[in-house]
Amino acid sequence: MNKVFLLLGANLGEPLAQLHSAAAAIKNRIGSINQESRIYASEAWGVLDQPPFLNQVLDVNTELSALSVLDRIQEIEHDLGRRRLEKWGARLIDIDILYYNDEIIQQERLSVPHPYIAQRKFTLIPLVEIAADFIHPILLETNESLLTACDDALKVQLLNPNP
Repeated sequence: MNKVFLLLGANLGEPLAQLHSAAAAIKNRIGSINQESRIYASEAWGVLDQPPFLNQVLDVNTELSALSVLDRIQEIEHDLGRRRLEKWGARLIDIDILYYNDEIIQQERLSVPHPYIAQRKFTLIPLVEIAADFIHPILLETNESLLTACDDALKVQLLNPNP
């Protein structure tokens, strides 16, 4: 069994519904969800002139290879209406592989760990919530220490702090 951490993000349409639909599709097509972070709202990263994002991290068990997970998440994104028009632009849904076990994968189609983990608080905050002690296999630091050192100034806040 393989452990994969996935980052979900959405800022168009009904972002909360898109995250829920993506999680349901992941459960059906990729594997069981062990843990899921709470949902966070964040300012856009990369292309700033766009609506805020909702983000969530999932810890998933899967029997699939990393490339098969990539293929399935791209199918899920397509089925939920994602069209790749602009790098870091607004989108109905985005699903990124953050970690696949503790493997380092550098291929044309896939880089794992995700190359921007240490630079993005919208990734690190929900990741630390469910995997604070997981060690980044290249940087050899925990997610929690990466968050402490992250200088990303964009605002990230819990969507519903008092449910």
